[in-house]
Amino acid sequence: MDQTTRRSTIKTAANEQQADLVLKRASIVNVFSGEIETGDIAIQDGIIAGIGEFTGKEELDVNGRYVVPGLIDGHVHIESSMVSPARFSDVVVPKGVTTVVTDPHEIANVKGAEGIRYMLDDSENVPLDVRFMLPSCVPATPFEHAGAELNAAELRPFYEHPRVIGLAEVMNYPAVEQRNEDMMTKLADAEERGLNIDGHGAGFSAHQVNVYAAAGITTDHECTTADEALERVRSGMHVIIREGSAAKDLRQVLPAVTAGNARRFLFCTDDKHLDELMDDGSIDASIRIAVNEGLDPVTAVQMATLHAAECFQLHTKGAVAPGRDADLLIVDDLNDFRPSHVFCGGKLTAEEGRLSAGSSEQVPPPEALITSVNLRPFQEEELKVKAEKEEALCIEYRPDSIVTGKGFYRLPVQDGYFQQDPEQDMMKLVVLERHHETGHIGVGFIKGLKFTKGAFALTTAHDSHNIVAAGYSDEEIVLAVKTVEDMQGGLALVIDGEVEAAMQLDIAGLMSSADAQSAAADLKQVEHSFTKAGFHGSFNPISALSFMCLPVIPSLKLTDMGYFDSELGEHRSV
Repeated sequence: MDQTTRRSTIKTAANEQQADLVLKRASIVNVFSGEIETGDIAIQDGIIAGIGEFTGKEELDVNGRYVVPGLIDGHVHIESSMVSPARFSDVVVPKGVTTVVTDPHEIANVKGAEGIRYMLDDSENVPLDVRFMLPSCVPATPFEHAGAELNAAELRPFYEHPRVIGLAEVMNYPAVEQRNEDMMTKLADAEERGLNIDGHGAGFSAHQVNVYAAAGITTDHECTTADEALERVRSGMHVIIREGSAAKDLRQVLPAVTAGNARRFLFCTDDKHLDELMDDGSIDASIRIAVNEGLDPVTAVQMATLHAAECFQLHTKGAVAPGRDADLLIVDDLNDFRPSHVFCGGKLTAEEGRLSAGSSEQVPPPEALITSVNLRPFQEEELKVKAEKEEALCIEYRPDSIVTGKGFYRLPVQDGYFQQDPEQDMMKLVVLERHHETGHIGVGFIKGLKFTKGAFALTTAHDSHNIVAAGYSDEEIVLAVKTVEDMQGGLALVIDGEVEAAMQLDIAGLMSSADAQSAAADLKQVEHSFTKAGFHGSFNPISALSFMCLPVIPSLKLTDMGYFDSELGEHRSV
């Protein structure tokens, strides 16, 4: 707050001048005390000046409805929404999200520092307050090929940006435990600036939690059970409870939250697709689920606001109180949390689910970001898997989880090669390096995607974002892959030898440059077409497939270098 704003805010608080805006007769959720207060909220220059009795140049009678702080998403990859930061802002602000803590490691794994700069630039002049954690692991691991590498020296200049607030999820556990020099420098760079360091403790033992806590890592969003969450809290970490498209952990983790420890919990979406954000919501949806599961509504609001602000040292966020940013929501019912009015910096930004002004202006992406698919020509023969044993190693997909199982299965054999098998719900899985034309191809099998025919391919394959495809026919897999290559990124579904549906993701192969409504329509067309391929699951198959390449998540994944078994810490053959 500059001195001019400070003086003006004090003057309004002292009732020496009219406020810019007053919300009259509000029922205020006090996230500090847990009480519901009544009074007027005076707003001056985008700051809350006071609570009490005030007059304003403009007044809005809240008429006893609830006023709560703007919601904070504690960990999100905007790229996973499949639209740019500007378009993402247009979608989540009407849902009541006024601040997000984002990690741009998806685009950084494709285009490095240039990708980070684009995300910063495109989020500069939007109503959403977008705070950045710098990607700590580009590439995420040495077990696959990404599009870029970022060392500590290359990240350091970004700390000068006012919206950079820490180091993003540390995914490379071996680099921490073995005190890798570059990783130690990254941790020190954040710590010396007094900034947060996010963790990524999927499937961690107590020993591994100790290592991360000792390293100064302050959060974890990978808890999938209440016991895991309590273990992190006891180690002094904040637990960010995730409810996204692929990983839905809220109901399983919520029993860990008590009156005594709730201050250590907050919410995030991590990865949530555009259509689900539009139809279901963001952090507002997490509040509704938590309350429906029995959590006190005020506690749920505290987790979505104050707890997140405290975790990330956002000292002007997270509360309806003097001196805080006037990021505010008006809500009719705390048990069915749906904001009717959203104020960002004291300005009415959305009303009844719609933006008050037009769409945010999108920054044109640089040429390098729209020419990101560089695939070495390949032949169908390269996708064959020799049947050297009686059974083939397969990934076992678990619905609504990014944790997988593994098993050996007897598959049909033709001409000495293992074949896909619809009767066992067993598709072939393929990952192709798409950044530098290296020609690396990983081939395996996956059980549980719930298709009966066809093939589909994506360029959104966490975290290196190579091309991943699954299908019952090698010929159809090739067609799906070539379709996304021709689009320079996207999703493609092939049925009976023809492209049934496709969505272009022309920004780094991750995001669409289209407006949110058009992008959502394209995405829904692809998703609706899955039923024509016999899809009969209750999960999102795009999310499911996109996480089958992430080797830091237990237990078996497929990269462009082949199967990786995280329990063994090494690649293994089919």
